[in-house]
Amino acid sequence: MLQGLLVVNAFLRTNKFDDLYGYLLAAARDLGMGLTVATNAELSPLVDTAAFDPTRYDFCLFWDKDIHLALQLTQRGLPVFNSPQSILRCDDKSLTYLCLKAQGIPMPPTILAPKTYAAVGYTDTAFVEEAAQRLGFPLVLKECFGSFGQQVYLMHDLEELRRKVLALQGTPMLFQALVQESYGRDARINVVGGRVVASILRKGSGGDFRSNLTLGGSMEPYTPTPQEASLALNAAHALGLAFGGVDVLFGKDGPLLCEVNSNAHFKTTLACTGVNMATEILRHIAQVVK
Repeated sequence: MLQGLLVVNAFLRTNKFDDLYGYLLAAARDLGMGLTVATNAELSPLVDTAAFDPTRYDFCLFWDKDIHLALQLTQRGLPVFNSPQSILRCDDKSLTYLCLKAQGIPMPPTILAPKTYAAVGYTDTAFVEEAAQRLGFPLVLKECFGSFGQQVYLMHDLEELRRKVLALQGTPMLFQALVQESYGRDARINVVGGRVVASILRKGSGGDFRSNLTLGGSMEPYTPTPQEASLALNAAHALGLAFGGVDVLFGKDGPLLCEVNSNAHFKTTLACTGVNMATEILRHIAQVVK
């Protein structure tokens, strides 16, 4: 019987996260696999010592973004899904953009903000005006690290944009053109092992330009077009993902990549489509490991 280690974050213990872990444990039982849960806080002091025996496990399902711990587990010889490199590429939106741009993946026009430090700030904001001139208003300002539609802002004029950039100075961020045709809606395309396994159409509520369900949006089952499916599969492959949730925008001239999630929450996908992503993910890992 395959034995897996499920790594979760010690400090994100809300009902939403605990439900997701429960789905993974139940799917493992149904597939005849063992799955032991450990938090990053429990593992961090032990992972590089003899107290941690990696030979007890055939794989690690890493449901966290603690990249350093994921790298340590990899160095101890454990196959880690997703890999620490692919998690990092997805977690940092600037790295996502750079990686996919190099592979020719279509995305909205994007400008990365120059790096500064919180103790220094931006002593010159001419780059803000330059970005606004190139992208036009309204435009989207994104912090490079964030989830559930948070840390994403719609800016309507230069003064509003400059104020927000100065408020965030020291935080990695990027500017992105707003895709008007996709305002308040996108497709979440779930990919596992090079296959599209479930997709939903998400719509924002109350005029929100973001479609994230955590912010109160609605959803319905969705069948992606061949072009949309190809975009999602190519993006997941370019990022090195064994599984992930790919968010696709509806551009005027075809689909555009919005974001990619290495650990996409799938409770809403199950409720909407009946497809259990936990089963799909663990079945794929079992096939790879065997």
